[in-house]
Amino acid sequence: MSPSTIQILAAALFALALIHTFSTRLFMHLAHRQPAHAGLWHLLGEVEVVFGFWAMVLVVCMVAIEGPQSATGYLDSRNFTEPMFVFAIMVVAGSKPILDLVGQFTRLLARALPLPSGQAFLLVTLIVVPLMGSFITEPAAMTLAALLLRKRLFQAPVPLTLKYATLGVLFVNISIGGTLTPFAAPPVLMVAGVWGWDMAFMLQTFGWRAALAVLVNTVLLVLVFRRALLQVPAPPGDEQLRRATPWPVSIVHAFFLAGVVISAHHPAVFMGLFLFFLGFTTAYARHQTPLILKEGLLVAFFLAGLVVLGGQQQWWLEPVLLGMDHTSVYFGATALTAITDNAALTYLGSQVEGLSDAFKVALVAGAVSGGGLTLIANAPNPAGAAIVKSGFPDQSIHAGGLLLGALLPTLVAVAAFTLL
Repeated sequence: MSPSTIQILAAALFALALIHTFSTRLFMHLAHRQPAHAGLWHLLGEVEVVFGFWAMVLVVCMVAIEGPQSATGYLDSRNFTEPMFVFAIMVVAGSKPILDLVGQFTRLLARALPLPSGQAFLLVTLIVVPLMGSFITEPAAMTLAALLLRKRLFQAPVPLTLKYATLGVLFVNISIGGTLTPFAAPPVLMVAGVWGWDMAFMLQTFGWRAALAVLVNTVLLVLVFRRALLQVPAPPGDEQLRRATPWPVSIVHAFFLAGVVISAHHPAVFMGLFLFFLGFTTAYARHQTPLILKEGLLVAFFLAGLVVLGGQQQWWLEPVLLGMDHTSVYFGATALTAITDNAALTYLGSQVEGLSDAFKVALVAGAVSGGGLTLIANAPNPAGAAIVKSGFPDQSIHAGGLLLGALLPTLVAVAAFTLL
């Protein structure tokens, strides 16, 4: 097909957004060097702002070239359910009662392991919580894991290499850990209904391989950094545990979380539940800590920008993807995931008739395998980055550091999906 002017412009802006994503530390540096314009540089240095900013540029260009009616028509044609859902699930899952429940559960499991507390904590958090993502959705699992890790590891006096390695394992484990069911991982959700993939198929084809890769990734991380993990602070004492949320409040929060997860495809329902949730947290403010509303809104803005920009990339992405056979599509999808959301890749595949079963499996396996390589590779990644970035220099996660940290876990996932 012959691309239109807007499609070519959108591809160029998408490339600029990718470059911007890898350059956020430069803007943070400029903020310190030029205090007169520090606010602007800080804004452009926020990873979560990048795609929203360039999406705004695209819309302004569409208004100038095709008129406001065409621009608003395009925006109305886009589906913003995922950004809205990620915002709602981040805030609900990141509330104190839910975090207390998951924290107590992980502490019990960690204490049962005959290991130092830091090593046991990391093993449980990076194995159990990502696999829980198959049932509570990947964005919720990412939020919980990132919040658990933020205080005990990312803000602890541990080597920077350990932080990037942990972040890489977290992102990869979340991406593949949601494949035990057909409804929790965005790239699987895009195709499961169309291709008739049920729970049994997911467990047999993806689930056990993903669980094994999650286990291997985490064990390798703990073995390599076993000495550095001795610097991780001890878990909360008995006095702090006694100040945990009363169980009736925790149960209500759990119902809100379950309601948002079940209604993930219906924004009118889950946003209504979310508003009730905000009212409940206000009524029982003494049992709450500040909700992560800012982080959730920034992540939603990031994903919404990706939806707007990504909608104009099909003209070049689809021929590249579908020009591969079922063998090469796995590695092609893994590589393409690094520069575009993995759910977008599988969505394109779901629109094509006559694909072989082997091609379908390879496409989805490749998409989830590469989900930890960059911040934009998997929808939950910006959520995790927004929560833990305070533990990195200049509160900025370097794209190269993340890529290196995720490389070995990605190769483990590749081995699990291709060799087993």
